[in-house]
Amino acid sequence: MPYIKPADRKPFDPLIEQLVKLMPQRDFAGSLNYVVSRLCAELLRRELNYARINEITGALECAKLEFYRRAAAPYEDKKIAENGDAY
Repeated sequence: MPYIKPADRKPFDPLIEQLVKLMPQRDFAGSLNYVVSRLCAELLRRELNYARINEITGALECAKLEFYRRAAAPYEDKKIAENGDAY
């Protein structure tokens, strides 16, 4: 769940904003994948065990699902309204 308290977001938000500014237009997907992969790898360096692997995997999966729910699904609904349904 990405909805942590605003006070808990404070130390992360400036760093995230910096990362966003560094993201290239070309090879955007590769760069994003690299950043996410490196973050996960560094977290595993701190503590490598099944529980941590499971936590990271779960967080990634839930982030993916929430991204789809909040960004992709509304976009797809808009395109259905514009172009007609395929089903």
